[in-house]
Amino acid sequence: MARLNRDQLLALARREITEISPQALQQRTAAGESFTLIDIRERDEFMLGHIPDAEFIPRGFLELQIEQAVFDRTAPVVIYCAGGVRSVLAARNLKEMGYENVYSLSGGFSGWVNAGYEFTVPTVLNDEQRIRYSRHTLLPELREAGQIKLLESKVLLIGAGGLGSPAAMYLAAAGVGTLGIVDFDDVDVSNLQRQLLHGTKDVGRPKVESAADRLHDINPDVNVVAYREPITSVNALDIIKDYDVVLNGSDNFPTRYLVNDACHFLGKPLVDASIFMFEGQVTVYQPAVPELGIEGGPCYRCLYPDPPPPGEVPSCAEAGVLGVLPGIVGSLQAVEAIKLLVGFGEPLVGRLLMIDTLDQSFRTLSIHRDPNCPLCGSQPTVTKLIDYEQFCGLPSNNGHEPVLAIG
Repeated sequence: MARLNRDQLLALARREITEISPQALQQRTAAGESFTLIDIRERDEFMLGHIPDAEFIPRGFLELQIEQAVFDRTAPVVIYCAGGVRSVLAARNLKEMGYENVYSLSGGFSGWVNAGYEFTVPTVLNDEQRIRYSRHTLLPELREAGQIKLLESKVLLIGAGGLGSPAAMYLAAAGVGTLGIVDFDDVDVSNLQRQLLHGTKDVGRPKVESAADRLHDINPDVNVVAYREPITSVNALDIIKDYDVVLNGSDNFPTRYLVNDACHFLGKPLVDASIFMFEGQVTVYQPAVPELGIEGGPCYRCLYPDPPPPGEVPSCAEAGVLGVLPGIVGSLQAVEAIKLLVGFGEPLVGRLLMIDTLDQSFRTLSIHRDPNCPLCGSQPTVTKLIDYEQFCGLPSNNGHEPVLAIG
């Protein structure tokens, strides 16, 4: 076998692969062609800037990770490095792996910048964050870019009780940058059977204070914003407007309707859940946002147009709740929030996940927008926030699955 020097190897690789100039790539992209861009430089190079929307896979990991980034081997792929040398050899290797439309960017990132085209200086994880979130960044659905989205995201939790506890703890551990918590209660001994944000030493303290201490202990990256006040028609829009996703863990129906309506008016996705005795349910209410191309799904009022009268059904305090149940349901809320924030998977929009821990069954019901919904229907009658009389209980449901109380 003939021995090749560096120049001979590069010449051979260039005969076997196709190079594309920055100008041609820009023109073809502007004309509507779609390319997957793979930046194979080292991390310190990538931190100085990259072509917008490029995937970062260092050269040493390319062959190991390319199938996660580009599953379709017929899809057009452009590999680039700093000056167009490493990418030639990398493109040749991908061609040997069966990638049919792989290109090397001639001149590399330097050629792109010198041509005057836009580039992005990325936000990157620091060394401690790379270790903390290493199990996330291994996932192709997240990688470092997804983790950075979480760090830049804001989630509002309505309630720091049974559902809010596991949801907040897992969102903090996952690296969601800002967690807002709305709760005006103090910690009671009866809470400790299920509300894991709080401990015996916290009895008598405001829940938002106890929650903040626990979440900062889990992850000092997280900024906790405490709202020790009831959420009402006066403050709901102001509180919710700055958050990306809202999680509802409230324990009364007036708050559930209020938060649903506020999220609809603001176009915010609402991860809604409820528990009662041994059963739970989770769904996502995604309002339509036409300017973002979001069609939306049903809202809470599509299922339950109006609150039930006070005292019609037993409260969660009267009927009881299995302490483990909110851990299961609240964790599922956290999963749904992360999916919405990063943009992977299929959120529970238009689907209601029902959980029965007595026989450990999970079933999913399809739910649909009601064209006659008083909030999101074609002729809405609810056009402003409403403060209903405070109560807690289970409504008569007119044939629907029951909505559950929260403990």
